[in-house]
Amino acid sequence: MLQDFGWSEQLQQTFAPHAAQGLVPGRVTAQDRGRLTLVTDAGETFAETAGRLAYDAGPGELPCVGDFVALQPPTGGGPAIVRAVLERRGAFTRRSPEGEVQVVAANVDLAFVTLAIEVAPNLRRAERYLTAAWASGATPCVLLTKADLTDDAEGAAAAVRRIAAGAEVITLSALTGEGVAAVQDRLGPGQTAVLIGASGAGKSTLVNALLGEARMAVSEVRADDRRGRHTTTRRELVLLPGGGLIMDTPGLRALALDDAEDGLSAAFDDIEALAERCRFRDCTHQAEPGCAVREARESGALDEGRWRSFVKLGKEIAHQAAQENPLLRQETRRKWVTIHKANRARYKSREGGR
Repeated sequence: MLQDFGWSEQLQQTFAPHAAQGLVPGRVTAQDRGRLTLVTDAGETFAETAGRLAYDAGPGELPCVGDFVALQPPTGGGPAIVRAVLERRGAFTRRSPEGEVQVVAANVDLAFVTLAIEVAPNLRRAERYLTAAWASGATPCVLLTKADLTDDAEGAAAAVRRIAAGAEVITLSALTGEGVAAVQDRLGPGQTAVLIGASGAGKSTLVNALLGEARMAVSEVRADDRRGRHTTTRRELVLLPGGGLIMDTPGLRALALDDAEDGLSAAFDDIEALAERCRFRDCTHQAEPGCAVREARESGALDEGRWRSFVKLGKEIAHQAAQENPLLRQETRRKWVTIHKANRARYKSREGGR
C-alpha cells in the first residue's frame, strides 16, 4: 500500500538504519493539530510525534503532510509514534505572523499553481507562487480554474503564459469537466502534486472532480469581493483513481521565499536573460551604460509591473538570506536601497512629465 503513496526502492535503502531499530516506514497524509494521519503497508494509522524528535527539531523540521517517516507501531492501544523524518527532496514553506517557518507540503513532484479566472488573474501572485514552486524542486503547472465563468479564458491564459517562464498553463472548469482530464494526465502513479492558491480558487472542487466524488468540503466565494471562505482547514494527501497523489491545502495568500534564489531565476528567466547581456556583470539595472534590462524597460519590451515584482521578491529573498548570515546584511541593504531609490526617482520623473 505504501508504494501507491510514492514509496520507492531508493527510499527503502535510505530507511535501512531505521528498519534495523524495528521501525516501519509511513507517509503523512493529513495533519490536525498534534495528530498525524499516516499510511503504512499495514494500512492507515494515527500517530504522535516523539517527544525527543519534537524537542530536537529545528524550524520546519517537524513531520508534515507529504513526509516519509520512521514509525514505532502502536502498542497497548496507544497511538503510533513518529521517531524520525526522512530527508525531504523539497518543501513548500510559509511564515507565521511571528516569523516561524511552517512547512506546507513536502516531497512534491508537481506544483499546481491555481488561479480563478472569473476575474482577471493576479499575475503578481502567480509570479510569487511560481518562484516558490521552482525553489521547492517541484515542476510548476498553472491551472486557470472556473473557465465557465468568463468570456475570455484564452485572453487570461495568454496573459499568464507571458509570465509563466515556460510552465504549462491549463484552462479548466471542474464543474463542466473541461480540462480536468489534462490535469489527471499530468499525474503518473506514485507522483505527488500539491494545489497552491488563494481561497476560492477552486482547489477542493477540482480534487472532488479528480476523485469522482464529493470528498472535500466546498463553498461559494463571497459576492462582494470574490474571495473564498477558507473551506479547507487542513492539508490532506489523497490517492486518485489513476494512481497519482494530490494534496489540497487551505488558501494561501503568500508562500515564504527562503533560499529561493534559483527559483527566482527560473520564474523570471526573461529578466535573467536580459541581465546576461548587460555590459557590467554587477549591473544594478539602473543608470549603468549598456544595461539591457533598463533598455528593455524603457522600450516597453519588459513590463514595468513584472520588473517591480522581480525587485520585490528579490529583496525578500535577500532579506531572508541576510537574517541567516549577518555578514550579508549590510551589503544586501545597500544593494536594495540603491535599486529602490533609483526606482522612486524614475517614477517621479515620469509623473512630472505628465
